[in-house]
Amino acid sequence: MGRSEDLFERAVKRIPGGVNSPVRAYGAIGMAPRFIERADGCYIYDVDGNKYIDYIDSWGPMILGHNFPAVRESVLKACENGLSFGCATEIEVEMAEFICEHIPHVEMVRMVNSGTEAVMSAIRAARGFTGKDKIIKFAGCYHGHSDALLVSAGSGVMTSGVPDSAGVPKGCTQDTMTAVYNDLDSVRALLEEAPDQVAAVIVEAVGANMGVVPPKKGFLEGLRTLCDQYGTLLIFDEVITGFRLAFGGAAEYFGVKPDMVTYGKIIGAGMPVGAYGGRKEIMQMVSPAGPVYQAGTLSGNPIAMAAGLTQLKYLYEHQEVYKDLEAKGQKLYGSMEEILKETGSPYQVNHVSSLGSIFFATEEVRDYTSAKASDTKKFAEYFLHMLKNGIHLAPSQFEAMFLSTAHSDAVIEETLDKVRGFFTK
Repeated sequence: MGRSEDLFERAVKRIPGGVNSPVRAYGAIGMAPRFIERADGCYIYDVDGNKYIDYIDSWGPMILGHNFPAVRESVLKACENGLSFGCATEIEVEMAEFICEHIPHVEMVRMVNSGTEAVMSAIRAARGFTGKDKIIKFAGCYHGHSDALLVSAGSGVMTSGVPDSAGVPKGCTQDTMTAVYNDLDSVRALLEEAPDQVAAVIVEAVGANMGVVPPKKGFLEGLRTLCDQYGTLLIFDEVITGFRLAFGGAAEYFGVKPDMVTYGKIIGAGMPVGAYGGRKEIMQMVSPAGPVYQAGTLSGNPIAMAAGLTQLKYLYEHQEVYKDLEAKGQKLYGSMEEILKETGSPYQVNHVSSLGSIFFATEEVRDYTSAKASDTKKFAEYFLHMLKNGIHLAPSQFEAMFLSTAHSDAVIEETLDKVRGFFTK
């Protein structure tokens, strides 16, 4: 056994399932997870000395690659003043100003500590602002693990709020309505079923937690129209897409303006952080300015703010990064599509810019139901082949691949060679 196996044996005795987040578990693959020691650029190194090309990117925020020098230096410098104060700091003001000055649909913003907290707080603010209780989410879109959003979807158009986790009382989800991604009629039906009761429609502008499922043309625009028609707020969950698809996130990329937006670890350059923001009149409902209570003792942590602001400023000043990522995405995912055609493999590749995934499904993947039709056993075989050949992927059919600026053309070609090897073996 290697050190990863030894560490996993120790971990399962003290940590549920041996991991501190289920997305790290290799249960579906049938092996112990790789325990990582360090990362640099597009490479990640495990405790056994193995080197991998990494396509997890810490689940998205390492858009400039791991251990980016300017970000690292900003953290080391900030640490010299102390790690945490639990008090107001200048840099959190600078972060808020920078976001609001450069993101047109964010007039005010509140820092929190995770994407889950950002979404939970945005929903509460939306309910407080509108005076309505119900929300609409989409099957297959993940918005964190707060009670109201852990709802099972199924394949029905109007699934009632059934908790998708033990420990969640049904009462917590009774006001959560579930629509079908890329299906505007399902949204309209729910809005008509609960007239003047829906506070918000929340959506991953690009579905990235059922694998990558792009919005069909007109879907996001249709959501904007429906929300305006029914007096409902539109919330974009941009925990994954924010500052990645474009500096203004999916809202800029697709040209659709939400009322509120949520961000996650990318605004901390991978540090534990999140934020929610939007129109001023909505955000002024949040305590202590208004009656919607939300707090976080360590929100706006100076170390996370230093890392995040450094990365965001770099991205703003070097927006050619986004053209580069678009080209890298086309090279990697477009070439994967060609490999599938060449080898007669009846599978699907979905991608939007630097986000992508291969589905071991024979039909187009456009929503949660079609994503769930994937052959997860075949994915496990593919994952093991790639891992053994030095390619580090998320250990699940239903997660995204993330490209960074550190993934060179040579690295992408090496990756494609391993992909081709699997489908021609």
